[in-house]
Amino acid sequence: MAISRTRLLLSLFMGIVAVSFASILIRFAQGAGMPSLAIAAWRLIFASTILLPYAWATRRDEIRDLSGREWALLAASGLFLGLHFATWIASLGYTSVASSAVLVSMGPVFVGLGSWLFLQERPGALLVAGIVLAAAGSIVISWGDLDQGRDQVVGDLLALAGAIFVAGYLMIGYRLRARRSLTTYVALVYGVAMVALVSIVLLAGQPMFGYRLDAYGWVLALAIGPQIVGHSTLNWALRYLSVTFVAIVTLAEPIGSGILAYLLLGESIGWSTAIGGAMVLAGIYVASRAKIGSKAAATNTGQAAA
Repeated sequence: MAISRTRLLLSLFMGIVAVSFASILIRFAQGAGMPSLAIAAWRLIFASTILLPYAWATRRDEIRDLSGREWALLAASGLFLGLHFATWIASLGYTSVASSAVLVSMGPVFVGLGSWLFLQERPGALLVAGIVLAAAGSIVISWGDLDQGRDQVVGDLLALAGAIFVAGYLMIGYRLRARRSLTTYVALVYGVAMVALVSIVLLAGQPMFGYRLDAYGWVLALAIGPQIVGHSTLNWALRYLSVTFVAIVTLAEPIGSGILAYLLLGESIGWSTAIGGAMVLAGIYVASRAKIGSKAAATNTGQAAA
């Protein structure tokens, strides 16, 4: 079935709005006493508890049909996703929501490079211009936080590591989503990420239980909104859009996160956030004009339904 550009962009907008709430919900869970790694693990536990039984009930034959290579790619994607959450959520304990969201959204730079090197996806001039403009906007947003001390730098480096890991996650997803359903892909990838994060928590010696009830409530909301709705929408789009373009669109997340942090957490929005946000949106618009992502309807004929 052919998908219109309007539907694709509206779906991506919904996904970005959903993931923009992640930083806020994480801050609420941290405020309720749950540490970063436990938040990351419980996020995937709740999401996997919802999705894995559904996937087995509706996609059992497809799951059984997975090849050894596909299982290996699913495992790698899940590991990248788990490491992304571990590093990015930890960064929120050191730096501002705006800076963390901006730096972790630098993934398109790594996706663009990786897609060129490993996926033979050569970017056009408009796409390159969109990447450069959006990345420059991200740098402008975080500029005001670069002189805030050592903890700020640690948080920024953790967020940047999260950007590298999410790039790997998106590139692998682009390959697998071309021939497997959304349900199968996200359920199994989230399951692997859950195992990875629980292992990290146990190795770090952090407890999984004993926290306040509202902390678990915030993480459940994190699993349903940013994870199941947000991340799954982005993975759905990978069937119809270039991985680089999907990654560029995620650069709008810092804008949403910054606005929500201002409204709900009282974090100020400075001139750098306003100017950089405008640059990010302009970069996304330029990249969308490249028309790099829409796949022909014929490509989708015979593929598993999302």
